Amino acid sequence: MDYTSIFWTLGVSFVLSVLFGPLFIPLLRRLKFGQQVRTDGPESHLKKTGTPTMGGIIILAALLLSFMKFADQGLEYWALLTACLGFGLVGFLDDYIKIVFKRSLGLTAKQKLFGQLLFSAIFCFILYQMDHSTIVGVPGTDWSVDLGWAYYLLVVIMFLGSTNAVNFTDGLDGLLSGTSALAFGAFAIIALEATQPQSAVFSAAVVGAVLGFLVYNAHPAKIFMGDTGSLGLGGGIAAVAILTKTELLLVVIGGVFVLEMLSVIIQVASFKLRGKRVFKMSPIHHHFELSGWSEWRVVTTFWFVGLLLAGAGLLLYKVG
Repeated sequence: MDYTSIFWTLGVSFVLSVLFGPLFIPLLRRLKFGQQVRTDGPESHLKKTGTPTMGGIIILAALLLSFMKFADQGLEYWALLTACLGFGLVGFLDDYIKIVFKRSLGLTAKQKLFGQLLFSAIFCFILYQMDHSTIVGVPGTDWSVDLGWAYYLLVVIMFLGSTNAVNFTDGLDGLLSGTSALAFGAFAIIALEATQPQSAVFSAAVVGAVLGFLVYNAHPAKIFMGDTGSLGLGGGIAAVAILTKTELLLVVIGGVFVLEMLSVIIQVASFKLRGKRVFKMSPIHHHFELSGWSEWRVVTTFWFVGLLLAGAGLLLYKVG
């Protein structure tokens, strides 16, 4: 496996994603699969009501076809598909219920948690069959610890944390598409260095798919990815971090996602304990919007931060 194969995978996935756009966008519009916008959010977002959502189908379809073309089947192959498509399915059901049955919250919290735990458990079973190492290393150091069976608990926590964090990030036109492309790009390089060819191919396929989707998702967005895309991407990036043995490095490379999730946790905790809000609105990208930043300025700033964090993650990997 070399960079040429990676670029081919990325290129094919990008082209497929771009080609799928004109097919799916009119279809979703005819089916009236439109976005429901929060009435308590920034007023400028109200005009986005009705914009086709569930565009994650485009991302998942493009990356799946490209991945299947260039990857070799094996346990790692099935682990990656389980994580990405499994969590993507949970997101699809959530989107579908929101739109078709007019339930603003989609799946109940228990239903969503059940789906997330189910696919986490299947992924853990595949890891066990792979005889995957349960040793976790600290980025940038020689420190490591063998967690034994507790490692599988870490895996579940990673999936729950990653999918929710990535989902929180999907709130502005192109924000998640750009930041996820940067994060998966970093993991594609790490996977090559770690001789994990399937993870490298998968990461490259994701980069191509989200960049192709960005053609239609950049401001002003013609389509949103919905939970179908965000949960699928969250599951995929957690899986790649686990398979490349860079579990803790995910916190750095996916730092934008972590920041978004922490802002929500801090906001909720502060309001419940003190009756006061820390941010004007959470997730934190909305705070900057309500502070007077344009949507494009928020998105490009977060992309830049994502680029810096991806670079920092690669540097830590090299040092370690």
